[in-house]
Amino acid sequence: MQRRWGKVLAVVAALFVIAVILIPFFVNADSFRPMLQDQLSSALGRRITLGHLRLSLFSGSLVAENISIADDPAFSSAPFLQAKTLRIGIDVAPFLFHRQIRVRDLVIDSPAIQLIHAQTGAWNFSSIGGTARRTTQHPTAIPDLTIGQFKISEGSATVSSLPAMGNPLSYTKVNLDIHQFAFSKSFPFELSASIPGSGTIQLKGEAGPVAQKDASDTPFRATLTLRHFDPVAAGVVDPSKGIRMVTDIDAQLASDGATATSSGKIQAANLQLARTGSPAPHPVNIDYSITHNLSARSGRVPDIAIHTGSVAAHVTGSYQLTPQAVILNLRLAAPNLPIDQLEELLPAFGVRLPSGSQLRGGTLTANLAITGPATATTVDGPVQIDNTVLAGFDLGSKIQGLTSSGATRNGTQIQTLRADVHSSPESTQLSNIFGNLPQLGTASGNGTVYPSGALNFSLLAKLNTSTGVGAIASNAANSIGGFFGKVLQGAVNKGVPLTITGTATDPSIRANVSAMLR
Repeated sequence: MQRRWGKVLAVVAALFVIAVILIPFFVNADSFRPMLQDQLSSALGRRITLGHLRLSLFSGSLVAENISIADDPAFSSAPFLQAKTLRIGIDVAPFLFHRQIRVRDLVIDSPAIQLIHAQTGAWNFSSIGGTARRTTQHPTAIPDLTIGQFKISEGSATVSSLPAMGNPLSYTKVNLDIHQFAFSKSFPFELSASIPGSGTIQLKGEAGPVAQKDASDTPFRATLTLRHFDPVAAGVVDPSKGIRMVTDIDAQLASDGATATSSGKIQAANLQLARTGSPAPHPVNIDYSITHNLSARSGRVPDIAIHTGSVAAHVTGSYQLTPQAVILNLRLAAPNLPIDQLEELLPAFGVRLPSGSQLRGGTLTANLAITGPATATTVDGPVQIDNTVLAGFDLGSKIQGLTSSGATRNGTQIQTLRADVHSSPESTQLSNIFGNLPQLGTASGNGTVYPSGALNFSLLAKLNTSTGVGAIASNAANSIGGFFGKVLQGAVNKGVPLTITGTATDPSIRANVSAMLR
């Protein structure tokens, strides 16, 4: 008896397999292609073109070849999306017996996606679905395109601007997974991609309902994980700007459709922020918080904290997105930061010390306005250094035209060094310079540092007549005596003109002695 039932079951199984194999040959799935194209086009508000359509009973899906989704004609006549294969998961029974297509899921394999951003702030995907949500053109159309799963697998994306500015950004291995998608409800999603320069990006969260006027204004909350992001390799920053870094970012993103917020942590390795700079030897940690107005295309920066050691410099202000650039209006506050913890960051900003020297101890205070285009900023404000030592640099012996006393043989003490800084892509100008170096005296004046690193400073040094070079000059004047001694002593009291040329790493300092005696 058991054997008989076993044979019956075997026959039934065999017939089922045969039916599964033969049914697609008797069902002309391609005849449904025009209806399916119209339904999907109506749902997305974009013309969708499908190639040959076949039925796969094993996977319970319709497989379309050579899918194409049209772009917004205001952006491009080329397709918004092209792919070789679209798999449409369907309920098989209604399809076979009632000629109804009930979509369960959509899977697009290896699509090429063109993303275009206009100078107005709109994207070429902004209008997707808008027409469908306002009107239903076909009574059999997919209701609000509600599907269980929507996937993009191993795709690529190119991001460009209109009008074209710079090279397009390219992303590979684009994978998107959305569950329970509907235009009128929120839905969970996961997005990942590879970025040029071995970087990766992952976005995971919830979005929806899709905004009717502009899909890019759709509310969402997500967690961003960005690894090994190199803005130069990714094409975000022009190499000629001198800005380089490799960053890891962990952030929280959110938007209510009107205002977007972002906060998180950035770890920047090999940080360089100036053409004449060099990479920082250790990673720099940054905490940030930004609020962005989507319609105004502007934002506030409540705080960006740049950490070095146990202290932080803080940046606050605002920015404005324009078709040409991001325009900054920021202020950096760095009150009494320990120089020992800051020194390794100085090369990143293009600040170099004489070869073989280093700053030891003391503090740095800066209050700087950072304005203009993000890649060509202007920096203005006072900078002051207090109570430090430039170890490894014998300033007294470097002044040509004056005899050194050896007072700075073990390093040059700096009680105070301050200046007003005006830095632009053309040059860095320092005005109202004042330095108090107890071993030598005081100096004041102005100077310029050029992008090549060349120096051009004019200073007036008033030498300390009780120690160092000033004492030597004063003693020489006293030993000469008479009229010439008085002239020399008066010149010492008046000040010694100094010119500084060369470069910061190899400065040439010359005393204009003849000018003292005029």
